Amino acid sequence: MIKAEVEEYLKSLVPTREPLVLEMEHYAKEHNVPIMDLVGMESLLQQLKLIQPARILEVGAAIGYSAIRMAQALPSTTIVTIERDEHRYQEALDNIRKNELTDRIQVRFGDALDLAETLESEPLFDVLFIDAAKGQYQRFFDLYGKMVKPNGVVFSDNVLFRGLVAEDEIEEKRLRSIAKKLRIYNEWLMEHPEYETRILPLGDGLAVSIKK
Repeated sequence: MIKAEVEEYLKSLVPTREPLVLEMEHYAKEHNVPIMDLVGMESLLQQLKLIQPARILEVGAAIGYSAIRMAQALPSTTIVTIERDEHRYQEALDNIRKNELTDRIQVRFGDALDLAETLESEPLFDVLFIDAAKGQYQRFFDLYGKMVKPNGVVFSDNVLFRGLVAEDEIEEKRLRSIAKKLRIYNEWLMEHPEYETRILPLGDGLAVSIKK
């Protein structure tokens, strides 16, 4: 995690996004849609540019923001993204169409816990990006990690959960439960025999797991 003043400074240095992307950011803020924060998003995109993945699988499309940003940054990459909320699924389809990316982004509707079998026959992915229900991260990783190529990368967003994973006393029961699950997930990731993981204090915390 970084200080608010530093975060605002970093945001001021980010190159201007396309009008449709800015529109999505404004919409997400106005309607409390959980999209990746700007500093974390830019950090992820920079890492993806180093990897140059041919195929990305995203768990948690929301309104399509991250998938669109990844597709714009990586012109040769195709993305499969999953969304279980029907309204957001439709919004994602609409935003992808507006950004003229329907040929490279495919949105699957349904719960990611139920859709794994539908992807098993597809080619392996170079990158898996997990950004959905925090309490299910380990299950998502187990289900979809097997679809990642050797030397591929799994990114897990929000693993520091506003810094609450480091707090001993959390009053609100729901937040306490999510923080506990994420602590367990982070420790599980760090000890996973098939991956080498580091957690970066970017945005809301980004775990980077390289498949051995």
